[in-house]
Amino acid sequence: MVSDFDRSREHESGKRDADPSASRRLLSSSGLDMKIEFAPADVPLVRRLQTASVLQWVFSFLALAPCCIVLFFILLFTRFWLISVLYATWWYIDWDTPSRGGRKVPYLCKLRVWEYMRDYFPIRLIKTADLDTRKNYVMGFHPHGILVAGAFTNFCTEATGFSKLFPGIKSNLLMLPLWFRAPFFRDYIMSAGLVPSDKESAGYLLRRKGGGNAVVIAVGGAPEALDAHPGDYTVHLANKKGFIKLAIEHGADLVPIYSFGENEVFDQVQNPRGTWLRYIQERLQRIMGVSLPLFHARGVFQYTFGLMPYRKPINTVVGRPIPVEKNEKPTAEELDVYHQRYMDELARLFEDHKGNYGVPEDTHLVFQ
Repeated sequence: MVSDFDRSREHESGKRDADPSASRRLLSSSGLDMKIEFAPADVPLVRRLQTASVLQWVFSFLALAPCCIVLFFILLFTRFWLISVLYATWWYIDWDTPSRGGRKVPYLCKLRVWEYMRDYFPIRLIKTADLDTRKNYVMGFHPHGILVAGAFTNFCTEATGFSKLFPGIKSNLLMLPLWFRAPFFRDYIMSAGLVPSDKESAGYLLRRKGGGNAVVIAVGGAPEALDAHPGDYTVHLANKKGFIKLAIEHGADLVPIYSFGENEVFDQVQNPRGTWLRYIQERLQRIMGVSLPLFHARGVFQYTFGLMPYRKPINTVVGRPIPVEKNEKPTAEELDVYHQRYMDELARLFEDHKGNYGVPEDTHLVFQ
């Protein structure tokens, strides 16, 4: 049981995390010294566990894949070489699994660690309409943010109660195919329900008979991460019609999702269009397929700098479904009609709920 003193410390610490201006410290006039605000020693255990859960997630997102690749090759030159050889054999046999629905492990999605991660921010999933279990869905997630914390927590874990809010619906989050080529790492991300973000993988799920399947797509993708600044409400959608075509070809209803607070949990180095930094980032994104936003927030043991996200709330609002008529060869006119309908519904969703989550009344979505 947490004492009143602990609650007070939690509240004060939470305010520091939630306010980047309180977390960052100005450089001194010499430009050489930085005042670092360390976390107090008496932080409650539950908050330490929340921080640890988010730390492992950040590590998994940023560094686990390279570590797995290095480990795979290092083992080949040790007495444990057989592990890599056996895994390579398994990998060959299991090569098509990611594009055939993956291998989601419900038990892992319900681990307590994800509840600690949920409470760190905290993250909430808000339902605005029922989803018919006889249908399949293409769910568009906006905005991408830096590390898509809301999308992962809501649709790859049970921490926010997806299966209770939408009983009978199974969700799979789409991720860049590149990551499914990393040994060991591919199995880890598949266990959370992640599948490659290509037409074959999404189509396999949407072709399943009986309904109740939802593929979740961060529509803006890697380029949108470069616009993930606090207070920015830009979504890369104006020229994105691939997911619309996918929905029409399989007769899957479209569901817009807006995650309020997704852009608030990290700061990013200013990179307006036309600057040399943005030019380099966009060039690298086109070459590698992943964007490289220069982001920062707080640390594990101090509030001044680091790659840990701020403790800011993320509220993911799931909109009402847009009915879609199946047509295996949709025309350009059909694509335009459904695309406009989707943008209108996303804008309506944003306008209807922005007042609940601290967005100024005169702020509107910007379609890029």
